[in-house]
Amino acid sequence: MKQQPGKKNLPVGTIFIFSLWVLVGVMAYSYWNSRAAVATPPAELMGVLRPEPKTLENFSLTNQDGRIFNQTDLSGLWTFLFFGFTSCPDVCPTTLSILNIVDQQLKSDSPETADTQVVLISVDPNRDTPEKLAKYISFFNQDFIAATGSKAEIDQFTKMTSAGYMFEDETSPGVYQVNHTSAIFLIDPQARLVASFSQPHRPDTIVEQFRQIRKYFE
Repeated sequence: MKQQPGKKNLPVGTIFIFSLWVLVGVMAYSYWNSRAAVATPPAELMGVLRPEPKTLENFSLTNQDGRIFNQTDLSGLWTFLFFGFTSCPDVCPTTLSILNIVDQQLKSDSPETADTQVVLISVDPNRDTPEKLAKYISFFNQDFIAATGSKAEIDQFTKMTSAGYMFEDETSPGVYQVNHTSAIFLIDPQARLVASFSQPHRPDTIVEQFRQIRKYFE
């Protein structure tokens, strides 16, 4: 076949490279589409999972033993995190009791769910000394962690989790309440905030949703 005047055939090498790039593009498109399909969270987790995991920045608090509590204490473990204070009349003791049930269920369930911990962050450092936190948290579970810090340190940490708290006026010297976020936050082993459980808190529901979250991120 003769080449028509005014037209040039593309070199074989150019055609090959172009075809290769087209093939790579098609494969990449198919791969990411399949990844997106797999990454779609279960409908039951739509109100629990964050749109995107949020890596917690550097922070430093003090735990009930007087030691520094920071990101390294979150690494390698799934952390159920709750904000409160030891003088809380109802929400805090109720939530910690629920978390104790959750902790027992998970750690008796299977070795895979034993890599969890529960952490209470006190937003009332003026009254909640490490010694007081140690006595308070051990009432619910000897393995639970409690930590607090200066107001600046607490504010930095609550800002990262979008948690809030506010002091009410004193009813008498040293007697006051603190309004605070009642959600339970979930931090993954990479120290990323990945989910939150809103009230009403039910142990069986939290355990089941946690199992689904683990499976989702595996």
